[in-house]
Amino acid sequence: MPTDSSYLNTKAKSKNSFDAIIVGSGITGGWAAKELCEKGLKVLLLERGGPLDHPNYPTANKDPWEFPYRHHLNREDKEVHYVQSRHYSFREETKHYFINDQENPYEEIKRFDWIRANIMGGRSLLWARACYRWTDVDFEANAKDGHGTDWPIRYKDLAPWYNYVESYIGVSGNQDKLGYLHDGIFQPAFEMNIVEKDFRDQVSKKYNDRHVIVGRSANLTQSINERSKCQSRDLCYRGCPWGAYFSSNSCTLPAAIATGNLTIRPYSLVNRIIHDEQKQRATGVEIVDTQTKTVEEFYARILFINAATVATTFILLNSTSNRFPNGIGNDSDQVGRNLMDHHKGISISADVSGFEDSYYYGRRPTNIYIPRFKNIHNQEKDFIRGFHLAGTAYRNRGSGEHPIGMELKESLTEPGGWKIGLWAFGECLPYADNRITLNHKKTDAFGRPQLSFDCSFRDNEKSMSANMIETAKEMLAKAGYQNISDQSKMSFPGNANHEMGTARMGKDPKTSVLNAFNQMYAVKNIFITDGSSMASSSCVNPSLTYMALTARACDYAVNELKKNNL
Repeated sequence: MPTDSSYLNTKAKSKNSFDAIIVGSGITGGWAAKELCEKGLKVLLLERGGPLDHPNYPTANKDPWEFPYRHHLNREDKEVHYVQSRHYSFREETKHYFINDQENPYEEIKRFDWIRANIMGGRSLLWARACYRWTDVDFEANAKDGHGTDWPIRYKDLAPWYNYVESYIGVSGNQDKLGYLHDGIFQPAFEMNIVEKDFRDQVSKKYNDRHVIVGRSANLTQSINERSKCQSRDLCYRGCPWGAYFSSNSCTLPAAIATGNLTIRPYSLVNRIIHDEQKQRATGVEIVDTQTKTVEEFYARILFINAATVATTFILLNSTSNRFPNGIGNDSDQVGRNLMDHHKGISISADVSGFEDSYYYGRRPTNIYIPRFKNIHNQEKDFIRGFHLAGTAYRNRGSGEHPIGMELKESLTEPGGWKIGLWAFGECLPYADNRITLNHKKTDAFGRPQLSFDCSFRDNEKSMSANMIETAKEMLAKAGYQNISDQSKMSFPGNANHEMGTARMGKDPKTSVLNAFNQMYAVKNIFITDGSSMASSSCVNPSLTYMALTARACDYAVNELKKNNL
């Protein structure tokens, strides 16, 4: 991806006018760029972070000894990135991708771990790549138990778009033929190791409702075009020079650039959406250049706001006018409300005896996966909705209690015993008072109001988390494993990086912000397909669903443009 001005559409740039503007270059912004450009639109992509060209990821091929702190953080890192360092992915070899918290503060009425990339490609460079389809159990949950508002779509509406997205990005996995978990279009799966297979077999013997499968992941096991298959280095979070996992940088943005229809403007922090009250439509956006702090406006026929849930919420709330005194599109008072994130943090491990004559090669980038089974057939008394489990089995290195010196070196030359660990993600309900607002008394470096978070996990999430722990312990015990250890600590909202819900889809503009095609009810030429559009959270990693929603919304938007409806 070029970083000089040679790829800019200079004629369009001189007029600052385009067919479409996309805010954000992450997973959904990249997909919107690909789809709209391939459909012939002249597109401006605005990204607050700096440029990053595939395959030039700064630390991708460095050896461990090239890092002064051997992947750990120093004191300055923790001080400057006092929020980002709360997350496991913020390390010495990845810190250049993340935002500076001292320069970008926000208010925490209750703790919220807002983990933010500040680079072209956004968190598509940092995601865990897990790809699971939603089912109607997920889409119907709000309507059935009365929490939140009913989704305006069902699985059948997204199924062809799941097909489309999976075929393009490349997802490895098996056709597992499980009732609750839909199969998709997969490349060959990665293989479980011998202890994971044993765990799968033991679970199959002990339970009728639980299944252990290999994780489904956007890591290639077969090459696609110029993207090579995974090298099993498990260094995805540094950026992959082979393009073996899906990111905007390696996949969708190059496709958009190839059309000749894309203009990219980095260092562009969007302040607000410009609304024409006479025409009742959005005409463009106002941005701050983060390098010069100059303000500039850009114009387009349609807008895709894909800045990721929290940043999208800021843009909407900060876009006030006579028509929208509480933020653009906020007639329902739902913008900023219903903030959700998955809760995680359980860590259960056990020793596995035997299998000492078995080894494995490489560092597979996937885990084993146990699809949701709670509250599918029988309702738990302590909580509604559900969770999934995941894990991995591995061999320790080293022996003895606390070897040092030569004893330590010698012990590291031989593999130790086997261990297995389990973790989980649980669903969070949509609560209207879990919300984001603007604090006009505090400002950031650009003079903009700070975001204020008032969000917490409630009794349902806490009861579910306790059940996750007991369930994981029980399954390891029934598998016959020993020395079960619990290192669990429930996460705070935000730390799963799956924030969603603040501009939700729904059937009624009185209770929702977006319609069934991610189109804003109040302003028809605004589309939002990032996590803010979600009406509920399910318990699975949401990125595949975001991508499917984006491709579907782009198709709808272009058809509406052709009909002169926007």
